[in-house]
Amino acid sequence: MRPDQIERQLSRILLQVSKPGRYVGGEYNSVVKDWEAVDFKIALAFPDIYDIGMSNLGIMLLYEQINNQPDMLAERVFCPWLDMEAVMRHHHIPLHSLETRHHLQDFDLIGVSLPYEQLYTNVLNLLDLAGMPVRSRDRDESYPLVVAGGHACFNPEPMADFIDAFVIGEGEEIILEIARALQGKRGCPHDEQLRALAGIQGVYVPRFYDVTYHPDGTVADVRPNVPEAPERVLKRIVPVLPKPFTRFLVPNIDTVHNRAPIEIMRGCTRGCRFCHAGMITRPVRERPVPEVMAAIEEIIASTGFEEISLLSLSSSDYVYVHELVEAVHARYRDSGLSLSLPSLRIETTSADLLDKLGDTRRGGFTFAPEAATEKMRALINKYVPDEQVLEAARAVYSRGWRTIKFYFMIGHPEETLDDVQAIINLCKAVLAEGRRILGGKANVNVGVSTFIPKPHTPFQWVPQDTREMVLEKQQLLKNQLRGHGLHLRWNTVESTELEGFLSRGDRRLGRVIERAWKKGARFDAWDSEHNHDLWLQAFEESGLTPWFYTHRERGLDEVFPWDHIDAAVHKKFLKEDYLMSLAGETRVDCRDRCFACGILPKFKEQRALTEPMAWECPPVKPAAERRRGGGERAPNVTVLP
Repeated sequence: MRPDQIERQLSRILLQVSKPGRYVGGEYNSVVKDWEAVDFKIALAFPDIYDIGMSNLGIMLLYEQINNQPDMLAERVFCPWLDMEAVMRHHHIPLHSLETRHHLQDFDLIGVSLPYEQLYTNVLNLLDLAGMPVRSRDRDESYPLVVAGGHACFNPEPMADFIDAFVIGEGEEIILEIARALQGKRGCPHDEQLRALAGIQGVYVPRFYDVTYHPDGTVADVRPNVPEAPERVLKRIVPVLPKPFTRFLVPNIDTVHNRAPIEIMRGCTRGCRFCHAGMITRPVRERPVPEVMAAIEEIIASTGFEEISLLSLSSSDYVYVHELVEAVHARYRDSGLSLSLPSLRIETTSADLLDKLGDTRRGGFTFAPEAATEKMRALINKYVPDEQVLEAARAVYSRGWRTIKFYFMIGHPEETLDDVQAIINLCKAVLAEGRRILGGKANVNVGVSTFIPKPHTPFQWVPQDTREMVLEKQQLLKNQLRGHGLHLRWNTVESTELEGFLSRGDRRLGRVIERAWKKGARFDAWDSEHNHDLWLQAFEESGLTPWFYTHRERGLDEVFPWDHIDAAVHKKFLKEDYLMSLAGETRVDCRDRCFACGILPKFKEQRALTEPMAWECPPVKPAAERRRGGGERAPNVTVLP
């Protein structure tokens, strides 16, 4: 179907669906190039609805990188909601881009963002709506290649049957290398195109690897079957963060985050043992304050957003957080600009920082202690004394904030009901501090998720809590975290189980995913749409069991399905850290002491490829000086181990 035909069809049917603004395109700052004048065309697909995908910073970064190339274009595509999907299928309207209404099959490359595992069935649905076979082997060179990237791709095996190639690591630079390689192979068989991609560091092509299994179902070996494929695919690292993206597309409707994000820091040095993002995004790279301030200025001028979110895994660990907040406060204190600084750590949130945030922050404060007993915090390597939690609460409430939100996890290794009871006790103690200061206006909002062991973390060996254990712990929380000033939210057991078996799955899960999708599974990240029974039926019909992937304890020498994916952190280091957790031992912040996790040699090697000069890790300030935020201004880039 031609773009003009799609446009005519849409004009007739959009008023039949909810939120038609999701499908009209034409947003301020969107880029529409002359289709015929551009040589190489990429569709950037986010496999969820517009409301979610338009808040994804990764899509925006790639959108700009590609459209900055005179001979390339990037256009966006999102999954239609259920009502729109039904209308599209009824009228035989193929999935198409927002910018020019071109059918996805008209593009040279489809880039799929996979930030989390619950999107897997949506990817299959997206391909099917585009009129494409869902399995990679069934698509010949008449179809565009499908390349996926994002955090979920650090274990690509469950989606290996459907994706032609995966980007492992950071995508800002590699996307252009992939596009250039495919430009030179246009019209060639897919196998030849994929061989060209396999030679790019950070690209994993599943069909070029054979997997064998032991009789007990565990992986015996993953071995390349062509010379172009490396034995281990090393993640791609961007040595110097590119200039912040500032020309955000202004969405047509409200999205999940109606604000503009600026990434002030990438990576984390804390070493929380449950944290997938903290392990796979090493090393830490920080932006200088002038660069962030210039980006804020550009965003306000080009978008009109009234809230800026300063993103990182641990914002208060950003070396120059005080200097930055002070600069924003001085420049925008009377402008009505709201500054959001998520991921604050209790132990590094000083009263001075709270005061500087005062006039720019509208909401409450969010902290993530994750566990409520000192024993559990030592086990997960996120140690904070209880008194420090209460001290931070007093500092927040005494400055006029009425709400503190805590994030906790249940289901940590070796957790007991006493550890869960401690969450209740701590939240009530914090509320008591708030009432002493603010009276009945104080609130404590508590978000409790269930721990899911993730690949490439020290806890990748541990079993996940069973359904019965999770329900018992959740019931204890529901019974006692109630009443005026206390508000509790939790994850469903079903969503936790889904993420659990997809996170540590092997290549055999592909047939489970496909069966679940054919039975109607889609939008599994939405509690209202996730049907767990479909997944259990798909497992049974595939001859597999969820238990094998979720509740089974792994042997220390087991070969994991993702062991051929190199996140640049040694498995030996992760194993050592796991054994330390069993002994209740902690590691200090690796800004203060290097534990030889493996990231620095590999980072130096990648940086040398892009910057042919000797490079050494820059000196790091003493911890006390960093926490104060003093000292000289950040250089153009600071790289920390």
